[in-house]
Amino acid sequence: MKSGKGGVWRIPPSFDGHKRRPVPRFTVLTDSHRRALREFFSRLAAALMDVLVPGAHVFIATNPLVSYLVYDPFIATGFEKRGEIIRTVYTLRGGDRPKNAHGEFPDVCVMAKSCWEPWGLFRKPCEGRVQDNLRKWKTGGLRRISSKEPFKDLIQSAPARQHERAIAPHPSLKPQHFLRQIVRAALPLSEGVILDPFMGSGSTIAAASVCGLRSIGLESNPEYFQMASSAIPRLAEFVPNGSTGSGAKE
Repeated sequence: MKSGKGGVWRIPPSFDGHKRRPVPRFTVLTDSHRRALREFFSRLAAALMDVLVPGAHVFIATNPLVSYLVYDPFIATGFEKRGEIIRTVYTLRGGDRPKNAHGEFPDVCVMAKSCWEPWGLFRKPCEGRVQDNLRKWKTGGLRRISSKEPFKDLIQSAPARQHERAIAPHPSLKPQHFLRQIVRAALPLSEGVILDPFMGSGSTIAAASVCGLRSIGLESNPEYFQMASSAIPRLAEFVPNGSTGSGAKE
């Protein structure tokens, strides 16, 4: 995308006057693309299995068209699938009429318009019962929202808005409103370390900081690493939606 060549892209429609950015076309992946995705996530799952303590959870963002290419390798590696976190977010994917035949088929859309983003939720098997694992490793469950309210698998989350993107102009920026809920749930006793091996803008690390959690971020792209170094403290101070009160509770 940065070089202007390579990959398979579509230009989404523009209706807000902003310059349109290309987005991946997941509907035209070849068999070799799918094999490469499976192999990548097989290597990732194996690497994570080696370093995570028993009962540790993995949250991994994907999309409805390729999620099976992400989930199957994790299950084959020995992770337990513990469901999905559904992030309700409207995107520009889907809902289009047949290309070059809009007038002929005005009441047809090629695929459903995307209104959600799946986050696979996996757990390294516990040692014994969950309560035993919690005592020994401080993991095995998810932190509740409160004593009366459990953590839920449906989270309303709009895309990161202009002010947040101004702090961290990353092409796949996840909003603090969403990430702070995820990182808080990931450590049920608020003990341990949040690991983001694809740190990007540092938004996960910023969310962990707000929630008072230890974290480690890894990023191979020097440009994004520099972005994260600058953005993390500013994202940690960001108040989602201009709300008042503690950011950790947003």
